[in-house]
Amino acid sequence: MTATMFFGAFMAALLYVLIPGPAFLALLGIGAGQGRKAGALFMGGHLAGDLLWSALALVAIVGARTIGTTVFDVLGLLCGFYLAWIGWSALRAKPRQDGSAVMTVERPLRRGLVFGLTNPKGYPVALATFTALLAGSSNALDFSALPALLGVSFFGFLFADVILIGIIGAGLVRRFYRRHELAIVRLSGLLFMGFAVQAVWHAAPGLFGWRKA
Repeated sequence: MTATMFFGAFMAALLYVLIPGPAFLALLGIGAGQGRKAGALFMGGHLAGDLLWSALALVAIVGARTIGTTVFDVLGLLCGFYLAWIGWSALRAKPRQDGSAVMTVERPLRRGLVFGLTNPKGYPVALATFTALLAGSSNALDFSALPALLGVSFFGFLFADVILIGIIGAGLVRRFYRRHELAIVRLSGLLFMGFAVQAVWHAAPGLFGWRKA
């Protein structure tokens, strides 16, 4: 194990979280609408998915080919349906008479856990970022290095989570969000529907035999 490998794993984890996607939009709504604590609980649950997808990406990089694509295609469909449900709920959101947040998540920790494990950007983005930043050390990678790399990645995830929670909890961000909340929620719903279509679009060819070998 070299310092370059550790740094690459840390930066890959950091970029994986900071790259905008469905989780960032969900965190923006929860954190800005319900506060830093709710946002932190959401990211705490989402961390399980971050670790899972990164572990699978590292396994694939080392050379395991036994998992195949079917499991990811099935998961892609589930991700698509889940995101479509969230998007449809957001599109139908209406302002509340009591002035509370338009979209309120009662259990942000559980929402983050489910979101992290079904995030459609999870595996492909993890694979892309870890491959890009560990490519120079690929010859030195083996299965014995996986626990250490995953441990370093864990700290990269935590550092990125702190950055995001700090941003969404800032007064300026929260005031802007609450002022334009309904428009942001509905726009996010539209984007979630787009992510859902993308997830199904990439999963269906493999499941129905349309994907070229």
